Amino acid sequence: MPAAAISHSAPSLRHPGASNPARLHSTRPGHVLTRDGVALFVRDWHDGNPAADVVLFAASWALPSDAWSGQMQALHAAGMRCIAYDRRGHGYDFDTLADDLADVIDALGLRRVTLVGHSMAAGEIVRYLSRHGAGRVAGIVLVGCTTPCVPRSEDNPDGIDPALLAQAAAELADDFPLWVENNLAPFGGGLCSAPRLEWVRAMALQTSLQALLGCNHASTHADFRAELPAIKVPALLVHGDNDASCPLALTAERTAALLPDARLAVYAGAPHGLPFTHAQRLGADILAFVRELG
Repeated sequence: MPAAAISHSAPSLRHPGASNPARLHSTRPGHVLTRDGVALFVRDWHDGNPAADVVLFAASWALPSDAWSGQMQALHAAGMRCIAYDRRGHGYDFDTLADDLADVIDALGLRRVTLVGHSMAAGEIVRYLSRHGAGRVAGIVLVGCTTPCVPRSEDNPDGIDPALLAQAAAELADDFPLWVENNLAPFGGGLCSAPRLEWVRAMALQTSLQALLGCNHASTHADFRAELPAIKVPALLVHGDNDASCPLALTAERTAALLPDARLAVYAGAPHGLPFTHAQRLGADILAFVRELG
C-alpha cells in the first residue's frame, strides 16, 4: 500500500540505560529496546550458523513484519539468517525510524547485513545509511520504493499534487477500513489470490490510526534526492511497471539514477504489492542478490 507505517510494536518500556546508546538493548526476549525506550518486536529466524548471510526486512506502510514471511521462509530455507521487526507506535519522522533500524542492527550485533525494504521502508533504509553509515551493510534491496521525492514542487514538477496527497490523508483519517477496501484491488493488481488479499486486509486493519497518519505525513513530505548519491553500497531496486501507488518513472527509475551502484529490475504488469503478488520471484531475486554480495 502507498507510503506510511504500522504500529505493531510492543508497549513502550523504560530501561535505566535508555539515554545511553551503549546500554539500551537489554529488554525482554523477542524485543529490542530503542534508545528512547520503545520495545520493538523482532522476528529472528536463524540456525545458529555465525557464517550465514544476514537479511533484515522492513515492511511497507500499514503492514507488520509478518508481511515478509514468504520471502523470509525462502531465504531461511536457503541457509540465511532472516530478521524483521515491527515499527514503533509513535514518533514517525524518518530520523527516528532510521534510528530504530540502527538500534535493531546494533542490538543483534549484525555485520554485512543486506537491508530489504518495501514501499515507505526504502526511505528508512536510505536515511539509516545517511545517519549511521554503511559500515554494517553489505547491500540494499528497495522494493516498490517511494523514494526519492513524492510531492510536486517547483523543482519536482512531475511529483504528485500535494492537494491529492492531503485528500488521501483525509480519507485515511475519516474511514481507514473503506480506504483499505478501495485500495486492495490496485495493490494486488489482479495477481493476488482472494485469501492472500484478505490476509493483507487483516494485517492492515490492526494498524494504529495515529501511526498510519503520522507515517503517511512523513513519507509524503520526504525528499531523499540529496542523500541518494552518497550511498555507495550495491543496490537492487525491484518495481512493477503497473504500480499505481508509486509510479515507476517517479520513484524507482529516479532512485536508481541517483544511486552510484544500482540496478533496476522491472516486473512487467506488476502492481505495488510485490511481496504478495510475486512472492516466489521476489524471494529468488533477493536470494541471488545476497549471494552475489558474498
